[in-house]
Amino acid sequence: MAIYLKITNPTEVVKKKASKWLTDITPKRIDRKLVEDEVIKGIIDQLTIEGIKGEISAINGIEVKDSKLITKNNFVIRKTKTF
Repeated sequence: MAIYLKITNPTEVVKKKASKWLTDITPKRIDRKLVEDEVIKGIIDQLTIEGIKGEISAINGIEVKDSKLITKNNFVIRKTKTF
């Protein structure tokens, strides 16, 4: 089983959580990684509380469009965690 989650507003999330100075100097790709890492941590915490064990990965280069999975040239598994 897999679940697809696309975060569409990482820069706005970082702006709410960090100082204006920090958000002005961080590139959007860093914002995305920071938010993805925090979301993954939260998901693992909640699933662990429920007694669920598994694996979660942050993947770049995929998109879901019209119920079809599209892989792009920059497809890479950025990080995988087992819990």
